[in-house]
Amino acid sequence: MRKGIFIGLLLAAVVSMVSASAIAQDSGDQQSAQAGERGAGRRQFDPQKRTEMLTKELKLTSDQQTKVLDILKSQQSQMQGLHSDTSMSQDDRRSKMMDIRKTSNDQIRALLDPNQQKKWDAMQSRRERWGNKPEGQGEGDSQPK
Repeated sequence: MRKGIFIGLLLAAVVSMVSASAIAQDSGDQQSAQAGERGAGRRQFDPQKRTEMLTKELKLTSDQQTKVLDILKSQQSQMQGLHSDTSMSQDDRRSKMMDIRKTSNDQIRALLDPNQQKKWDAMQSRRERWGNKPEGQGEGDSQPK
């Protein structure tokens, strides 16, 4: 009797996990479709949301917010132009995108006071470390167990 109950509970757990996975997959498919030409699984770059995040993290003044938003909008426009440029090789496009990001980051850093620059540098360092992890390794996966 206990074995039957255990198997029933185990089966219910498996069904619920499969259902949750299917729902998450459907949600991901819809988000990918909404992303348009950006490709499946990529996040849309939103200058307004990024400015809000930086405002919260760095405590930007209203003047800094305006300038950061302008920089990020310019970056977005340049990136969109690169995405639609089919005359460049993928490596050349990637290199140009990295240059655009670096220029934008340098422009933003120049707007910041020394305390904000320290926080900015730490954020960039975390971003670089996160971006250099082996494929399939999440943010918390490098912790010893």
